[in-house]
Amino acid sequence: MASPLILAIDQGTSSTKALLVDEGGRVVSRAVVPVAESQPRPGWVEQSADELWQSVRRAVAECVAPEQAARVAGVGFSNQRESLVLWERRTGEPVGPLLSWQDQRTADRCHELTGSAELVRSVSGMPLDPMFSALKARWLLDAHDPDRMRSRAGELCLGTVDSWLLSRFGGEHLIEVGNASRTQLLDIGTANWDPRLLELFGVPAEVLPRVVSSCGPFPAVRDLAPLPDGVPVLAVMGDSHAAMFAHAGWRPGVVKATYGTGSSVMAIGDCGAAAGLCRSVAWDIDGPVLGVEGNIRATGRTVSWLAELFGVRTEDLLAEAADTAPEGVHFVPAFGGLGAPWWEPDATPVVTGLTLGTRRGQLVAAALEAVAFQVEDVVTAIEQAVGQVSVLMADGGLTRSDRMMRLQADLSGRAVARSGEHDLSCLGVADAAGLTAKLWTLGELERRPRPADRFEPALDETDRAARKAAWHEAVRRSRPSGEGSST
Repeated sequence: MASPLILAIDQGTSSTKALLVDEGGRVVSRAVVPVAESQPRPGWVEQSADELWQSVRRAVAECVAPEQAARVAGVGFSNQRESLVLWERRTGEPVGPLLSWQDQRTADRCHELTGSAELVRSVSGMPLDPMFSALKARWLLDAHDPDRMRSRAGELCLGTVDSWLLSRFGGEHLIEVGNASRTQLLDIGTANWDPRLLELFGVPAEVLPRVVSSCGPFPAVRDLAPLPDGVPVLAVMGDSHAAMFAHAGWRPGVVKATYGTGSSVMAIGDCGAAAGLCRSVAWDIDGPVLGVEGNIRATGRTVSWLAELFGVRTEDLLAEAADTAPEGVHFVPAFGGLGAPWWEPDATPVVTGLTLGTRRGQLVAAALEAVAFQVEDVVTAIEQAVGQVSVLMADGGLTRSDRMMRLQADLSGRAVARSGEHDLSCLGVADAAGLTAKLWTLGELERRPRPADRFEPALDETDRAARKAAWHEAVRRSRPSGEGSST
């Protein structure tokens, strides 16, 4: 009999990826399908929920050969978090656009709710910020169900991307607990929707999905050719949580940074009330596991934005700037404000140190430094909360750049271990799905070899301190509060 396979699907911000993994955890095939986003107004970021679903179908069709389909023992999904969809329960048709996690249209509402910020943080684990789903839920319902009559009658469904994709298979309206914990509507201590938060944000309980563990139960797949209908969905995780799982992140001392459109820096543990960090449910397989995390709005997106601005490919822009220094230029990419550890939605993008001799190479170099500085600011906050970080595990698309990894090591003063597999969100949810299917054990996952390239810091400590101080001065200029140190 042919050996079983696990199909992992990661529906991300800029693309949908699929990996087919064998019983040894090796990648057999893969596919990537780009997805679009639109900015109809400044600060607004939307996507088409239907396009996301079609990108999943296309990625599966390109990844799985017909002769492999019968060997697929189960499917795992990872997904972009905080993005939100509203749809008709009866027809399954979206009502309005998907509001991206990057969307900032609700920033003014944050100011209106400042008096409730401590309640929100203490119950949900999240700072009051438009990145999270709760204010998006309020905006969608205000726009499409202002009196909440249809929501309370059960005619509408509201959910994150995992909930939306699972709805394509029919069955009950569901959400995985790790994704639910990023909505800012969940009490992370009980894993239940919190009545105080629902009232605060104007979200009726009837419109929300039922919260389930990371291994379900979920509806079986349907209409996902060439897979036969009925293949079980064995695991669902938020993308950053899945990447952490792929690092065997339950081991003590593991801290990872995912370099995607934005970045998530995460460790397993509970930071309590540590300033600048989020508390969420990383996963629930044999019980809930809490994670401490800092979210950065723009890392890879900063570089791709510059590529769009100059009309060149991102790869060419990075190659052009490979040996270029920023020469005193600092770039704070506060597109839609700053995330962790600042949580300053009113911060504005800033470029300092420009001269008539500045060229685009210096801007790209400054953008890469901004990625490294932002990640290090969050790692410093995590270190203060949960203990010393000696090695930073790195994954995601931007880690393909050796220049980026060397910069991270130099500007952090820590070793950086780059994963040999860039699509760790896919691999992590494949690991979880295979665990559910009993293809391997947690111990076997922990012992599995994880090839990595290691980058050691080579920058003089005095130089590092001076460059950090200059970065924090640029951050100070970006923030309305005028503060520039995260510590």
